[in-house]
Amino acid sequence: MIKLENICKSYRIGTETLSILSGLALFVGAQEFVSIMGPSGSGKSTLLSILGCLDTPDSGSYVLDSQEVTKLNEAELATVRNKTIGFVFQSFHLISHYSALQNVALPLVYAGVDEALRRQKSIEVLTEVGLSHRMHHVSNELSGGERQRVAIARALVTNPAVILADEPTGNLDSSTGDTILHLLKTIHQTGKTVIVVTHDERVAQQTQRIIRVKDGRVSDAV
Repeated sequence: MIKLENICKSYRIGTETLSILSGLALFVGAQEFVSIMGPSGSGKSTLLSILGCLDTPDSGSYVLDSQEVTKLNEAELATVRNKTIGFVFQSFHLISHYSALQNVALPLVYAGVDEALRRQKSIEVLTEVGLSHRMHHVSNELSGGERQRVAIARALVTNPAVILADEPTGNLDSSTGDTILHLLKTIHQTGKTVIVVTHDERVAQQTQRIIRVKDGRVSDAV
């Protein structure tokens, strides 16, 4: 499903060049549930951006579902993001004055899906995450856990093969975080590949495999 080889990425800051990823190699199989851990500055966020096709490496190979994505142009990368990858963020990234239903439907708007089908699919995934009774509430009327479930529903609505979750429990209390983690486990059991970036060892221990990143490389993957 996902194979990275010799991935290098650096950023220019003023007159300095800061190396973030240095020859990183990584493999995640189809339908795996894995976590990525590492100290601040280890390259986790940059790795997540590359995995999500939000950024491209300076060099190296990234094969996603048998496709070499480093050779794609911006329009092609956008198509991959919309069809293959669903994103869940720590800060939810919902539009505050939109209802849960409208937030979930957004990826389908970008994909050109007609309004009736957008509504049908959005209601289906909101029901899956247990929010059918809150679909017409705007984001600001929802609790943190409910907003994260809306974000997960939005990630699911295009039926992607891969879910990337960046600190999905980071802004939640432990009980609500457990609920979100259980939901991600359930999503994985439907046949999706789920990758969770987390600082929480307790969260990581509940995934099938932990990938540890240090100094821009994978230091351990068990």
